[in-house]
Amino acid sequence: MTRTLDVDYLVVGAGAMGMGFADALVDHSDARVAIVDRRHGAGGHWLEDYPFVRLHQSSTFYGVASTQLGGQVQEQGPEAGLHVRASQPEIVDYYARVVERLRRTGRVEVLTGCDVVGDRTVVSRISGRTWEVPASCRVVNAHYLAPSIPAESSAPFSVADDARAVTVNDVVRLEEAPSQYVVVGSGKTATDACVWLLGQGVDPDAICWVRPRDPWMLNRALIQPDPAVFLGVPATTFEEATASSSLDDLFLRLEDAGVMLRIDPSVTPTMAKAPTLGVWELELLRSIGNVVRHGHLRNVERGRLELEDGTTVRVADDAVVVHCAADGLKNPPLVPVWRPEDITVQPVRAGFPCFAAAAIGYVEATRRDDAEKNRLCPPSRFGNSLPQWADMNVRGTRASMALGAEPDIAAWANTLAINPARIPADHPGSGELDQVRERLAAATAPGLEALTRLMTTG
Repeated sequence: MTRTLDVDYLVVGAGAMGMGFADALVDHSDARVAIVDRRHGAGGHWLEDYPFVRLHQSSTFYGVASTQLGGQVQEQGPEAGLHVRASQPEIVDYYARVVERLRRTGRVEVLTGCDVVGDRTVVSRISGRTWEVPASCRVVNAHYLAPSIPAESSAPFSVADDARAVTVNDVVRLEEAPSQYVVVGSGKTATDACVWLLGQGVDPDAICWVRPRDPWMLNRALIQPDPAVFLGVPATTFEEATASSSLDDLFLRLEDAGVMLRIDPSVTPTMAKAPTLGVWELELLRSIGNVVRHGHLRNVERGRLELEDGTTVRVADDAVVVHCAADGLKNPPLVPVWRPEDITVQPVRAGFPCFAAAAIGYVEATRRDDAEKNRLCPPSRFGNSLPQWADMNVRGTRASMALGAEPDIAAWANTLAINPARIPADHPGSGELDQVRERLAAATAPGLEALTRLMTTG
């Protein structure tokens, strides 16, 4: 028997984007919502991620608008003085608590272990039970940017029967230490794997890092909830953009300013997804001298690697290859957030997707005209190449200006911990904050013009 759900919205995806949208929508309207996900709970990829993963940024910037995650400052360790970064179990528990909060409203149903079949039918993968939503129900695509993770994706290289390869999830389950690890990937997962192995006492010389591209990364010490610190990053970015002759020149200037980091000072990175990295992590990563840069790994055989450009690299016969090469940040075409067929949740400002999801939910709850909603929330993208990073910052800054020009949105956003640019009402103020706000105000317009020029000329 098929049950009809009495809901106004069907949110497909219970990861960070879907939960952020639903939380803000429910809090600012009387909407009834069904949230559906194929996994066994809310939290998206965090449910399946590698056990030593942490948020790469302050916990306060992650989650939903109604419920703060983290907020404490670390008192010891290499990041003493910086805000805590939640672990995988902490994030999974956080979203379980958010689910219960939403259910207590009496207007939200969360259906996990389910697929959406067609446009409006939900089918349980466990029981086979089915639900339908009415034709008036608006469908919300909250999985458009769902990341791929190694635990759920095949390695993008072949492995011979006599070679050893594991996902990053399974490296913690090895029963015997190999004489060499081969870490495959250029992004955050690969850097996490290298840092974890080194932290477990693995000799840097026992790690071979297949790094097809070198990445630019943000200095984590500057991506903090203190507005006097955080607002200095866009201020510096815009100031340096106006003085730069190219995007490579801009990133080198940002490196000199302490904003950007790169692992190898002798290599100019071409990848700019720009996760945050601690300086202590950077020092560890630089201890790995065996870095292979011959394109993507194509084949693993016992004792050797075959690379994209045809190069063969010798490795130990007992080497364990660690797959970290999934596409964690998707980069599909931008589409309008509001379309007749659906609402497609995407980033709005540069980075910080949780705030974007909440902003889209709030705008949906408080505005009626889709054209006006799209004006306020034009989609941005996640950066990959340097030009895409520049495009992300241009689009995101313009969207932030549009949202900030609406008094109710500006007042609401200033209350949210997930809004990195907020200045809380109880902030005591300081000369440092006044100075950085003046810098940002003066640099934004010329900086946007310069970034637009640089991303089209290189």
